[in-house]
Amino acid sequence: MAGSADGLRGPSAPVAVRVDDWGWRYAGRNAWAVSGLSLSIQPGERVLLLGASGAGKSTVLAGLAGVLGGDDDGETVGSVTVGGRRPADARGASGLLLQDPDSQVILARVGDDVAFACENLGVPREQIWPRVRDALDAVRLRVPLDHPTAELSGGQKQRLALAGLLAMRPGLLLLDEPTANLDPDGVIEVREAVESVLEATGATLIVVEHRVAVWRGIVDRVIVLASDGGVLADGHPDAVLADTSNELRTAGVWLPDEPVPVAREVVTGAPLLTADALAFGRGPAVARRARRGRRGHADRTAELAAAALPDRVDARIAEGSALALVGRNGAGKSTLALTLGGLLPPLGGVLRAEAALAGQAGHEPSAWRSRDLLTRIGSVFQNPEHQFVASTVRDELAIGPRVLREPESAVTARVDELLDRLSLAPFADANPFTLSGGQKRRLSVATALATRPTVLVLDEPTFGQDANTWAGLVAMIAELRADGHAIVAATHDDEFVTAIGATRLALGAGTEVRA
Repeated sequence: MAGSADGLRGPSAPVAVRVDDWGWRYAGRNAWAVSGLSLSIQPGERVLLLGASGAGKSTVLAGLAGVLGGDDDGETVGSVTVGGRRPADARGASGLLLQDPDSQVILARVGDDVAFACENLGVPREQIWPRVRDALDAVRLRVPLDHPTAELSGGQKQRLALAGLLAMRPGLLLLDEPTANLDPDGVIEVREAVESVLEATGATLIVVEHRVAVWRGIVDRVIVLASDGGVLADGHPDAVLADTSNELRTAGVWLPDEPVPVAREVVTGAPLLTADALAFGRGPAVARRARRGRRGHADRTAELAAAALPDRVDARIAEGSALALVGRNGAGKSTLALTLGGLLPPLGGVLRAEAALAGQAGHEPSAWRSRDLLTRIGSVFQNPEHQFVASTVRDELAIGPRVLREPESAVTARVDELLDRLSLAPFADANPFTLSGGQKRRLSVATALATRPTVLVLDEPTFGQDANTWAGLVAMIAELRADGHAIVAATHDDEFVTAIGATRLALGAGTEVRA
């Protein structure tokens, strides 16, 4: 990594940050996202920013980056300066990696996307492409410069967004959960890339992450936001994380060596889904098959060759079973999850719904109507915002039960239960798009749970959760499994896999895999 860091050396000086009794309230919300916050961060300091889900961590980073917007977007009090300037006037000196990497992908090709910020900053043309290559090498995103950004996995988009940030060479790095969707090797690589850049440039760092262990070794200060405003703790990592008063654990902060719940043994029941030599993928091959329907063996073989599929999967999903789809970024976990959920057609082999699941809907999940899926297979996408259609959290949760024409009293009871269990009750009347990342993730899981599907397919279900909300999600999913529901989860969260007692199905070997 040293070579990459040398390549990323640049002229931006590390900057200081000052926040004085600052607060921000989003338009249309009664509660302040951040209030009463005062901080002073010196040039070159490396800060880990912690706090419960919804405490305002992402809002703080957006405020420092100068991207919160104007009076139409919200209300602000107090003051914030970056390098002695208003954040909106210091955007070249600071760079923000957003919690959702999809929202930072701008251009169609990888190289152009990384170069975009440099071009906007007026970097000389002859310097831009060396910066682009150095940044991609630093985060180890090893794809051609003309590789389509639309074909990257969620974790690869995370690396792409970070590469674009590093190519800018800002004096202040603002990273919002930069390793949340990465495989274990990718977590290490990205942390090392950031550390190398910091060593080379001396940039100031503020990183938000729920899992403390990832960044503890390279930060020199930990700041914990209080859920009701201001700062709960601030100091050297060893002093803060000792948590002698138990305040942090109560607030939901992930502490080192936090114990993982032990899964109860569950006896599985009738078979629900069977995959035999299942081939899966996205892109033109899928679109062609979806348009043309079933075809001959020769045509399907040609499609499979064109799609360059990584694996063929054998799997048996039964009542009360739990299956974890694991593997490196880009191995196909999300694509397999969508296929098992009936949202993408198989490219080859067999995916069969057994009698206990199919009922009168037939044995091919990809041919089912939306109404057929509601009570049979519920899916939670990697990006929660892709699922939201209502203007309030309460209405979002009520959509599925209302489609099933449940009595309004039953709908209300079910919605209230989910709001309470997943700590969303204070936000029942809020627009789903104004929630924090962790709150959006819990809402997306709750929308799938609202119709009590027999099979629940989850893509990174624990993203953005503090220790308390993580435990609440795990408990609810474990209860569903004990009640006979089947769980399928694409995840990098080993603690989650252990806590629900899931069988691991490792993708990415390029061979047939079984579970």
